Amino acid sequence: MSFVLQPVADPAAPLARRNPVAKLGAALLFTLPLLSTLDPLTPAIALAIELAVLPLFGVRLSVLARRAWPLLIAALGLLATMVLFAADRGGRLLLDLGPFDITTGVLVSALGLILRLFAIAVPGVIVFATTDPTDLADALVQNAKAPPRFAIGALAAFRLLPLLDQEWQMITLARRARGVDAGRNPVAALRLFVSTAFALLVGALRRGGRLAVAMDARGFDSGLPRTYARRQIFTPADTALLLGAVALSAVALGTSIALGLFRPIIG
Repeated sequence: MSFVLQPVADPAAPLARRNPVAKLGAALLFTLPLLSTLDPLTPAIALAIELAVLPLFGVRLSVLARRAWPLLIAALGLLATMVLFAADRGGRLLLDLGPFDITTGVLVSALGLILRLFAIAVPGVIVFATTDPTDLADALVQNAKAPPRFAIGALAAFRLLPLLDQEWQMITLARRARGVDAGRNPVAALRLFVSTAFALLVGALRRGGRLAVAMDARGFDSGLPRTYARRQIFTPADTALLLGAVALSAVALGTSIALGLFRPIIG
């Protein structure tokens, strides 16, 4: 859990040094146009661009793969959903499974959704791999003018996420010490998982309540002007990063339109 939350990029990389708000904004500007199309070419081009600029963020491909592996599970889920429930089963028949015919149309649609999933998620992974959470909260307050209560509260929750893993292990070990073990019974294992998750949720709610009271006691919602220990400067290079994200997104969309493969969601 801590590996997923902490920055692991080379801090000297040219794009890793950019303002956190600029990196977050660039990720949004680059990925939002991908939501307008269903064709597989646009997200494929976008994903190729993301992998090409990866060294500029100082992120190794192996690190990206270790952080993005849950996307593979989501991709398999999308593929299974399309095979079972796709309404459009046009194209050439590849495999006859009774009511679940697998055709080229189904596979193209599934490929488009899977590529779009990766193309939209990877920029977010890159942003958090190159950004310290404290710097991101500071930049949101200073540069994006986000409410301090929201930004600092989100930072606190972000910092507390690794504790969930530790608390899950503690609850599991405590129950095992009391002789509570599901063994090989799948029903008992499911019940034990649900009860452990409920205990973890109760503990998280209690910790969140104590944290909220502590933050209010320290004046985080006083409304008075705040000072900042670490200034976050938005430079012309950060603006260039935003403009570059828009330009690269236009390249991906323009290529699919020029080749006649653009498939708008509405229309």
